[in-house]
Amino acid sequence: MPTTKNLLIVATNNPSVVDSVKACLAEDFEVDSAADKENCLHKLKQKRYEFIFIDVSLLMGIQGTKTNHDHYKNELSPFWQLYPTANIVAMSPLETIREAVHAVKAGANNYITFPINPEEIHHVIDNIQQEKLKLSELVYLRDRFWDKNVLDVTRTNSPLMKTVFDKVRSVAATRTTVMLYGETGTGKGVIARLIHQHSNRKNNQFISVHCGAIPETLLESELFGHEKGAFTGAVKRKLGKFEIAQNGTIFLDEIGTISPAAQVKLLQVLQDKTFQRVGGEEEIEADARVIAASNMELKEMCEEGKFRKDLYYRLNVFPIEIPPLRNRKDDIYLLVENFLKNLNQLYLKEITAIHPVVMEAFQSYDWPGNIRELENLIERSYILEISSTLMPDSFPGELFAGDEPVAQITLNPSHTLSEVRSRGIENIERQYLKEILTLNKGRINRTATHAGISTRQLHKLLTKYGIKKEDFR
Repeated sequence: MPTTKNLLIVATNNPSVVDSVKACLAEDFEVDSAADKENCLHKLKQKRYEFIFIDVSLLMGIQGTKTNHDHYKNELSPFWQLYPTANIVAMSPLETIREAVHAVKAGANNYITFPINPEEIHHVIDNIQQEKLKLSELVYLRDRFWDKNVLDVTRTNSPLMKTVFDKVRSVAATRTTVMLYGETGTGKGVIARLIHQHSNRKNNQFISVHCGAIPETLLESELFGHEKGAFTGAVKRKLGKFEIAQNGTIFLDEIGTISPAAQVKLLQVLQDKTFQRVGGEEEIEADARVIAASNMELKEMCEEGKFRKDLYYRLNVFPIEIPPLRNRKDDIYLLVENFLKNLNQLYLKEITAIHPVVMEAFQSYDWPGNIRELENLIERSYILEISSTLMPDSFPGELFAGDEPVAQITLNPSHTLSEVRSRGIENIERQYLKEILTLNKGRINRTATHAGISTRQLHKLLTKYGIKKEDFR
């Protein structure tokens, strides 16, 4: 039975390049060709190609225009939108090799030069396949580290969060004290629990204490316990969180809010592994791993005399900084997907999608409340929504406050319905043309293809509405 060949497409307006690639790879690949970028994208919608070889001249734009890797990132992004794991190889003659290098910096896997050299082309393909294999093995090993019930939590597209999870993997199995930094709502508690769940203490207690929520007068008692009669109202002995967390993990959230007296006792726990209950003399051994968190800059607090330096150094053994949501917007869709999955299980609804307009608004929003704010918004809209998709009407209007309305229609009672309808259509057309010209950087051919009309029709519409393509470059 014949083996199915992998698919490869060559995008170039040079037929001899296509012939050379086919001659080199005919045994291993089914090779298709496209004369320009648009045709290549069209073919990608029909088939999934393992490799895309593209002539950089098709990506350079107008001759004389200065290019850099940001330019090529924009040019290549439509390919990744269609096929995120596409292997892209830039092709270039030696005299424009700099353009191929820009393309690689923008994310292309590699480049080859003209004229096509069989050894070079096979070497490039082999290298890419080996790198992909190593990456897939690394992802597999990383996923094996996580418990199955946290795989949804650890999915990320953000380089910053990948670094966070790498640090969690490194420190989880140790006894090291961990210090988590991040704004309110970034998920410090989730990361603390991940560390515990993947440590040698995972079968023992995980105790979480929000230091800022406990009155200063009660915090010492809450953490270290108290003896009967230690103070008014202490009618019996009470065990503190450190005692309850014995052989487990204690998570001290908002550590920067604790009193100077509590700081002294916490320092004793970290240094000597012992503590005493409030009003007691018995020395109790402490064997709880400490994970602390703060949304404050503890180092600055030390310099201002508000936090003990010796305690800061004891806590800051292994710092992990958790980025705010505005710096990891690539993860918003993954987070929304996870929230919907959990809500569907809880409320037995079947809401599986979110409207594109809402996702656009999410990408534009600054998220001062971070992941917690996103989760609350999704839950609120979930409760209100009656369809299978979270629609814009289910979200607060202020989420879209920064967006331009799709069409501004001035209603004049003196106009006929036909006139109002005509003005509305014109307004929508005008706004639509501006949007796609912006998207395509004022390029007429690409904009016309995007709109599904001819370049002649596009020119007529631009003239009609007084829109200049130069304003969008």
